Amino acid sequence: MDQRWRPTVNEREFIEQALQSDLRVDGRRPFDFRKLTISFGREDGSAEVLLGETCVMGYVTAQLVPPYKDRPNEGTLAIFTEFSPMADPAFEPGRPGEAAIELGRVIDRGLRESRAVDMESLCVVAGKHVWAVRVDLHILDNGGNLIDAANIAALAALSTFRRPECTVGGDDGQQVTVHDPEVMDPLPLTIHHLPIAVTFAYFGDGNIMVIDPTYKEEAVMGGRMTATINSNGDVCAIQKAGGEGVMSSVIMQCLRIASVKAADITSKIKTKVDKYTTEKALQKVKRTPAIVAKEVNVPDVTMKESTHSAMENQTSKAPNDGQQISEDPPAVANDEKHEDAEPMLTESNPEVKSVSNSGSAGESDEVKESRSPESLVDAVKPKHKRKKKQHGKS
Repeated sequence: MDQRWRPTVNEREFIEQALQSDLRVDGRRPFDFRKLTISFGREDGSAEVLLGETCVMGYVTAQLVPPYKDRPNEGTLAIFTEFSPMADPAFEPGRPGEAAIELGRVIDRGLRESRAVDMESLCVVAGKHVWAVRVDLHILDNGGNLIDAANIAALAALSTFRRPECTVGGDDGQQVTVHDPEVMDPLPLTIHHLPIAVTFAYFGDGNIMVIDPTYKEEAVMGGRMTATINSNGDVCAIQKAGGEGVMSSVIMQCLRIASVKAADITSKIKTKVDKYTTEKALQKVKRTPAIVAKEVNVPDVTMKESTHSAMENQTSKAPNDGQQISEDPPAVANDEKHEDAEPMLTESNPEVKSVSNSGSAGESDEVKESRSPESLVDAVKPKHKRKKKQHGKS
């Protein structure tokens, strides 16, 4: 960090005199944070935090590993930082420097020592398989106060991370099967609270202090202290990075201010995470467009109409078929039925017989002879055959 920008004497005096008047170079009050913007990526467990001109991206991954021997029922949590020369010319690629190591330790202490993440919930098979959670923090732009921005990025990424679901089975009951996210929904991490890091910068003899120092203020400050505290007011960690000494009364004042700021930042993180979770849940819901619904319903309607029309055709054809069946038999059969039925009617009903005899009184003897059969065999025969036979005899 020795290669970074150094202010001139006039710039240093200007910044210090402005702070003595409760003014800052960017127009903020001494205990005001810069504008905080939190955004999430397409995948779960990725977040980007923009605090003023400082930009940090956090990404969370997990894998199954054997646990530590002294803690066989707990998973692990590791913080890794990457300082790119693109963020600051003072950052050198390759091996991390002192600033990168300090940043990772401060955030790791605030998360692990406070037991913010439930490590026992990361255990799959005691003594054999646990989840190892890794948080990678990439510094994209250094505008000052990297600790606070990186801490918020780590918390936002952990809040949206989902680890794969796994089941234990096999013959020995210790075979682990990791399921695909499409088969079984991934599970979120169990986070008890959100430890928020609030950094204070001291100027002069330590009597002047500000929150969230900028890039230029960090070059002028005489000391720095980071207090990690949650929304309930519980102090999780305190980091005093050398410099000028600070009175205990000033430290207590800083903790009271930090508790208020932590509650405000916690509410912002939870609001963003809830919004992100709701959007992801809506994306999983399968919605069918209205056009497709109409196309699906059309075959059903046509089938119903076709079946209805077929039933109508069958009902309309039924009486016609009956008429055709009654008309199809030859006239000979009808004549036989009439001839057979006539003697039966005359024999069973004498009144009908008398009427028929009286009606035929005026007819000639030839017609009577032609109508009256000579025997029972002739009565059974068709009428046209009997006529031919009678004409032959005559």
